Amino acid sequence: MRRRRVPPVPPVVRRLRRVPNPRLTGLGAGLFATASMLFFAFLDTLLFDAEPVVYGVLFLPVSAVTALWVRPADLVTAPITAPIAFAVGALPISGGTGGFGAQVMGLVTTLAVHAGWLYGGTLVAGLIATVRKVREMGRRQLARDAAATRAGAAPRTRGAGSAGGAGSGRAARSLRGTANDRTERADRAGRTGLTPAPRRGASPTRAVRRG
Repeated sequence: MRRRRVPPVPPVVRRLRRVPNPRLTGLGAGLFATASMLFFAFLDTLLFDAEPVVYGVLFLPVSAVTALWVRPADLVTAPITAPIAFAVGALPISGGTGGFGAQVMGLVTTLAVHAGWLYGGTLVAGLIATVRKVREMGRRQLARDAAATRAGAAPRTRGAGSAGGAGSGRAARSLRGTANDRTERADRAGRTGLTPAPRRGASPTRAVRRG
């Protein structure tokens, strides 16, 4: 049988396979997203004079990477940690001056004005987490189906083997019985001085007395 030729892997896929693919817990993903947004917020403050648009654009890939790197058991935490990281990272660019109340008001104003970036990043994280969850459920279902198929095939194989063994045993016992019967008839013929009678199906001949 001729083997099918496997198509070559595209270069883009090979490069993506080299990208690190860690598996973070829910807490680890939240810390990663928060630390990343704080870093980008300080970088935005130094390079772009705390431009909120730059901060919002950088929030989208951070949300995507967080949803990709969280482990399957904690996928539900990805769309929860993303907005929290956005809010914490927005503190350096909120522009609040004075005491604690002014800082809080500046943060609330920043979140309200730039809520589109917040919703967009949360939506990206939610979509990626949903797709990963659906794929994980599909793989688990395929694994269960394969296990059930193997478990159902094993009893049939054992039953066929037992039936074959029983048939071979019966055939061996039948052959041994036939051989024993021939031996007994030959012994009787030797004691009486007659040739043994032919078996059924052979050419009929009469028994001739010897000498």
